[in-house]
Amino acid sequence: MADLDALRLRWTRALEGARATGAGPGSAPDPVPYADNLLARWQEPQRHYHTLTHLTAVLDHVDVLEKYAAEPDVVRLAAWFHDAVYLPERSENEERSARLAERALPEAGVSAEKTAEVARLVRLTVTHDPADDDRDGQVLCDADLAILAASPSAYAAYTAAVREEYHFVPNDAFRTGRAAILRRLLDLPRLFRTPYGQTEWEATARWNIASELEILSLPEDPAS
Repeated sequence: MADLDALRLRWTRALEGARATGAGPGSAPDPVPYADNLLARWQEPQRHYHTLTHLTAVLDHVDVLEKYAAEPDVVRLAAWFHDAVYLPERSENEERSARLAERALPEAGVSAEKTAEVARLVRLTVTHDPADDDRDGQVLCDADLAILAASPSAYAAYTAAVREEYHFVPNDAFRTGRAAILRRLLDLPRLFRTPYGQTEWEATARWNIASELEILSLPEDPAS
C-alpha cells in the first residue's frame, strides 16, 4: 500500500519548490487539496499498472536522476500529472492530463511559464523521445520508462498489470499492438537519455523487451 501522507508531503515539497519566488506565507492555496485530488485519480478502479505504485516509482526515479534536471521540482509535478487522467480505452490520456495541469497549477500558485513546462513534459510521454538538449524531458522519460529495466519478476508483474488494464482487448489484437509498441521502443537509438539511465538501465531494459517480444511471438496456448 502506498503511504498517502508521504505522497502528500512529496507533492507539497514539489509544488512549493516550483511556485513563483516571492510568494509570501499564506499567499498561495493549501497544497493538500490538490494532492488529494490527484491521489484519488491515481486510485481509480480501472488502473492496474498506472497506480500509486507507478507514481511512487516514477517519483523515486526522478529523485535518482535529479542532478540531470534543470528544474527537478517541475519534473516532479509533471510526474504527478503524467497519468493523472487515465482511461485505457482512450487515446488522448496524455493530452487530457496536460490540460488538467494547465488548469490546476496556476490556481495552485505556479507561474504560467512553469505550468507550460509541466504540460509540455506530460505531452512528451506520448513518444518518450526528448531532444538531446531537453534535460527535464530526459529525466521524466527515463523515470517513466525505468520499469523496463526491472528484475524479471517485477517486469512480469508489470506486463501482467498492463494486460489487465486492457482486459477488454482480444488477445490477438493485444499481442499485435503490444508488440508494435515494444518494437518502436527497441528502434529508438537509446531508450534512456540520462547518463545514469544509459549505464544502469539500458541493457537490462532491452533484454526485457526482447524477451517479452519473443513470448508474444509464440503461438497462443488454446487451453489458456
